[in-house]
Amino acid sequence: MRFGKYHGLGNDFLITDLRAGEPAGEPSVQDPALVRRLCDRHFGVGADGVIAVLPARSAGAAATMRVLNSDGSEAEMCGNGLRCVVKFVVERDPGLARDALTIDTGAGPLTCRVEIDSGVVQSVAVDMGTPRVTRGEVPMIGPPGETCVQAPLVVDGRELRVTGVSMGNPHAVFFVPETGPALLELARRIGPGLETHAWFPRKTNVDLAHVHGPDRIELVVWERGCGITLACGTGASATAVAACLTGRATAGTDIAVALLGGDLSIRVAPDLGGVVMRGPAELVFEVDVDLGQLARSPRRAA
Repeated sequence: MRFGKYHGLGNDFLITDLRAGEPAGEPSVQDPALVRRLCDRHFGVGADGVIAVLPARSAGAAATMRVLNSDGSEAEMCGNGLRCVVKFVVERDPGLARDALTIDTGAGPLTCRVEIDSGVVQSVAVDMGTPRVTRGEVPMIGPPGETCVQAPLVVDGRELRVTGVSMGNPHAVFFVPETGPALLELARRIGPGLETHAWFPRKTNVDLAHVHGPDRIELVVWERGCGITLACGTGASATAVAACLTGRATAGTDIAVALLGGDLSIRVAPDLGGVVMRGPAELVFEVDVDLGQLARSPRRAA
């Protein structure tokens, strides 16, 4: 099966086109066990996830993206992955080379604005939709119609304050004094426990943020089903929303979110009714993978 290896600021994916269906007689690339093997960085190709490009579900959409994390679980939405999918489909189909197109996702159809130069996608701005901020929408425990803004939560013997935001997938945002290597070390230490914390019935992405100013936020994300990734588009969006909710940033202005792999530009609507994320997507290489051989290969050590 043919894959394109893409990344958005180092958050990398193996993307394959299944709009015509999966090849007969081969293992399904959407099988969680095969996804884990493909994503293994020592015994497979290596990636943060596999994205299947499927037929569009809604009228006017170009395609549907299905995101499978490196542990085989499914993600409702992935901002960096969506930018990569836009580059994937536009550069393969000249008929889609226009200023805007829609991709169906697990969070619904999302409109993407595309900057193209000589048929090559340079950057993609994604209308991420309306952030969900009630406990029932995130989801997290507690009264479903109540927001969770700066709620105290004891983590690793330390009281932190969490703001819950969903960008189609759940995020727990924490503003902390750590920066640089200390911020990364904190994410590695407390991310796994927070991902599976009892407050979050469907687990959660964990966003650890340091505010350098109203227009710049440093962010490390422990992604649900992946661990630390170099960038997270929904995490950057959720963190910008949380910063606006808590008075750390101003809605209606561009906020630079500095991730391990580079910066994303986030703009939260003045009424908090929408978020636009802008950033790059890059093709690394294309590769043909014998899925049957990969499925038969000896298991790696536990």
